[in-house]
Amino acid sequence: MKRSISILLCEDDPNLGSLLTEYLNAKGYKTDLAIDGQEGMKMFKRGNYNFVILDVMMPIKDGFTVAKEIRQDDKHTPILFLTAKSLKEDTLAGFEAGGDDYLTKPFSMEELLARVNAILKRTNPLISAESSDEELEIGNLHFQYNKQKLVVQGEEVKLTTKENELLYLLTKNKNGILERSYALKTIWGDDNYFNGRSMDVYIAKLRKHLRSDERLEIINVHGKGFKLIVP
Repeated sequence: MKRSISILLCEDDPNLGSLLTEYLNAKGYKTDLAIDGQEGMKMFKRGNYNFVILDVMMPIKDGFTVAKEIRQDDKHTPILFLTAKSLKEDTLAGFEAGGDDYLTKPFSMEELLARVNAILKRTNPLISAESSDEELEIGNLHFQYNKQKLVVQGEEVKLTTKENELLYLLTKNKNGILERSYALKTIWGDDNYFNGRSMDVYIAKLRKHLRSDERLEIINVHGKGFKLIVP
């Protein structure tokens, strides 16, 4: 199940920026280009991006500054820095600003793509699950993510796409809190009010699917999200 991944690329070199944008678009990623840090920050606030690529040395706002501003409100969207410097201090500054990785110029297109793919698989559980034949046990139930099936007392229950993805996130965070905003952005792409109401409906459907094992419970954690209780 191929999902649409949106990338925000902030690069002040117009030639390199256009080249990277065209390449990433050709590889299936919806990529938008900003030519400086200030424009990039405005685009990030307006859009719903799954990945951010920041050139470190940009006018108006540098990449580290943009990353710090993003991390004030968003702790999850992966950030990759592009830097012409290889100094240890710059690398450390990138991680301290909230970056997930860095790539030193010059680099090949294939190297950039490999780095983006690796970070997405590491940080986005749904993408990781798509690349494997993941099967999970939830109490007495057997969950087949890639087949969108839940085996309940020997009978198969076909899950909708959103039921499937929501149950996967809950299962991977079992007995811990699944943040409401994170689930909405990961599955629906936006944590607005209407998507929130939609998610509540799917949570209710999942509770019905799980009730055959009375030990299982999805509880609301006020102001935070949901918790799947698994013995």
